Amino acid sequence: MIRITLPVEGMTGNLCRTVVEQALMKVPGVSRAEVDLTAGKALVGYDPALVTRVRLVRAVEDAGYGVPSGGIAACFARGTAAG
Repeated sequence: MIRITLPVEGMTGNLCRTVVEQALMKVPGVSRAEVDLTAGKALVGYDPALVTRVRLVRAVEDAGYGVPSGGIAACFARGTAAG
């Protein structure tokens, strides 16, 4: 599993957080989606064999929110480099 942090624009309240989390969790290969409303970021855990970062961004955008270009911060998970 890889973890990334997606900055999310346009969220204004708890309903927005829920919508973004649900949109990400519907993507096959996503195992975790937690949104920090105050920071405007979503922590997403996913299997890179099943889903791409582009698909994650599209899920957020399809839900009505924005992800700034170049805004994906790769993290490391259990010794596996984010690719």
